[in-house]
Amino acid sequence: MHALQPLTKLSRRSFLQRGITGAATVAVWRGLPILAAVESRPWEFKPDQNIIPAPTNPADWPTFREQLQAWREQTKQRLDYNDAPYWKPEFAWAASSFTCCFLMMCDETFYDQRSGAYTVDAFLDHGRREFGGYDSLVLWHAYPRIGVDDRNQFDFYRDMPGGLNGLRELSRRCHGRNVKVFIDYNPWDTGTRREGKSDLEMLAEMVAAIEADGIFLDTMNKGSGEFRTRLDAVRPGAILEGEGALPLENVHDHHGSWAQWFNDSEVPGVLRNKWFERRHIQHQIKRWDYDHTAELHTAWMNGSGMMVWENVFGSWVPWSPRDRSILRAMLPIQRHYTELFSGENWTPLMPTDQPGLYASLWEGHGLRLWTLVNRRNEPVSGRLFEIETRSGEEVCDLIKGEELRPEALESRLRVDGSLPARGVGCILAGKPAQLGSDFDSFLKQQRQTNARADFDAARPLRETRLIAVSSTARAKQAPAGMVEVPPATLELAIEMRQRECGYYESAPPRGHRLTDSYRFNTVTFRRRVEFKRFAIDLTTVTNAEFAKFLKVTKWKPKHPENFLKHWTGGKPPAGQEDHPVVYVDLDDARTYARWAGKRLPTEEEWQYAAQGADGRTYPWGNEMQPDCCNDGQSGGTTPVKAFPLGRSPFGCYDLCGNVWQWTESERSDGRTRFCIIRGGSFFSPRGSNWYVDGGPRAANFATKFLLMWSGLDRCGTIGFRCVKDLD
Repeated sequence: MHALQPLTKLSRRSFLQRGITGAATVAVWRGLPILAAVESRPWEFKPDQNIIPAPTNPADWPTFREQLQAWREQTKQRLDYNDAPYWKPEFAWAASSFTCCFLMMCDETFYDQRSGAYTVDAFLDHGRREFGGYDSLVLWHAYPRIGVDDRNQFDFYRDMPGGLNGLRELSRRCHGRNVKVFIDYNPWDTGTRREGKSDLEMLAEMVAAIEADGIFLDTMNKGSGEFRTRLDAVRPGAILEGEGALPLENVHDHHGSWAQWFNDSEVPGVLRNKWFERRHIQHQIKRWDYDHTAELHTAWMNGSGMMVWENVFGSWVPWSPRDRSILRAMLPIQRHYTELFSGENWTPLMPTDQPGLYASLWEGHGLRLWTLVNRRNEPVSGRLFEIETRSGEEVCDLIKGEELRPEALESRLRVDGSLPARGVGCILAGKPAQLGSDFDSFLKQQRQTNARADFDAARPLRETRLIAVSSTARAKQAPAGMVEVPPATLELAIEMRQRECGYYESAPPRGHRLTDSYRFNTVTFRRRVEFKRFAIDLTTVTNAEFAKFLKVTKWKPKHPENFLKHWTGGKPPAGQEDHPVVYVDLDDARTYARWAGKRLPTEEEWQYAAQGADGRTYPWGNEMQPDCCNDGQSGGTTPVKAFPLGRSPFGCYDLCGNVWQWTESERSDGRTRFCIIRGGSFFSPRGSNWYVDGGPRAANFATKFLLMWSGLDRCGTIGFRCVKDLD
């Protein structure tokens, strides 16, 4: 709450002592009577918050800084803080890891399915061009795909293109570009295949095999001391980075942490962990937001880092040109002056002469560097602040790459400049000897970067394209083994679980936020569909039928990894000839369908065949019934005609349970490929909502399945059936 009081012309010193800034400061300094806001509620120091909030009244800033320093010293004494790990040279890289990219490994700009290769250099080149370059990558691999079958999180790394050897080569290529690599750990993955070893043992093996530089601890704010011990044994210099607020007690052996969903005060506050340990890196992230200026401001004022994350588990949440431009301008400065940003001489909240303009001061090696942020939604220009005059110093604007000529005011210099709306600034003062021989080239690079600045705050859109389905040669009646589905016009209700991978379109729905995702509600999509007459297989394609196809065609997939993994010696498992074929990817299924003169069903055709024209919940009716489907009690697949009581209105078997089924529903937005699988399966992982929904599913239930490459897309629980167009 603020009270308003009239002001008359005051001296600037008297005005600042009253603690009033902003437009009021400018107006009074010009001798104009104004109304100014004065705090009526006393400010309270709150060091227990992730961002220690700053007082609004500048008169309180000196006290705020004193309390910050006292709290830091007292807390280090209380914790008997030992910063020895930060002095080890193998960990020095962490303090300069200012930008970390959260990379979905299935991203189409990182893996090219056509060439079957990682496109590391092209991906990193794009990151340098658009964001200023990445210092590290998180190789995100399993969620939201994990849970379709029993593969665990470590299997997902093994099943990446090239396996662990391929990932090691990927790491080395990144290292050649001075980019570090994180693997991620999902502690909630307890319902899939077990390794016979502890997760810590497996993580250490993965780090060693991949030559990773750290572990991102998904859903964990910290790891136990054993994490550090095991990492030191296999990969010196590999760090731990937790998600969320790292407890101070763990800062000594966790060199990084996410600053996820940290909300700053209007006057920029101080990151608690960064203030406590200046070499600790924190990556600001609000992954569902389209405006990242608040996070960028926090990182800039605290000498800390940013997480770049646009492909959010398969949802497209892009950065605006403005936010990209701000980060491009910040990063070269942070990297060039890492020692200042991780050093001890940091002074938050230096006085400025513009409303909504705030500054931090960083000093060392004879240099003074001010980072500035404009909290306003309009530009600021003119006098920014005053600095103490020091003989022989040059003063430069590092964002614009220009040397300044500040106006002399007795023993001080008046620094003028401009910052765009929600933008950042940086002023450096130092003598030529301290600036370094490469300073002119550094300024030139900053000028070139600034020339590209684009402050358009609109978010770039992506169109999600549905891959067209080719018709088959038409038949007059349903071939053997198929049943006819008559023409109809129906309104289908399609249900999907509310998960972070999103739905059919690239962008998440308006208002979608992480808190919504946690609820895992069901979302319904309605489509009016006109169906022409078609035929559909009575059953999913069996092992025996697929074996016949291979015998006749001699067909072999381009990438054979995990193809028919359950077969032995090129033959189906004995006694499972009439079980559904699995470990086939979408293209394997399409190839079989073409050979048979058929195609895969669209997901709408699949749903119509499963629930009929009356829109029933399950193929047999509206209630789950025993003995109607393979619900998992068998522990595996069952014969395709094992449940005659579960047939659909058209006589189809196994449209619920047994195995998920591919549909011809592939979509892409240029970053994420996916298709819709239907029907559920016998497998149902227990223990976490983060898994894909398991077990038998209702006829209208759809799961968004992210596609990457054959070795990963072939699963032990996904089969298919075919359709044929009829006259």
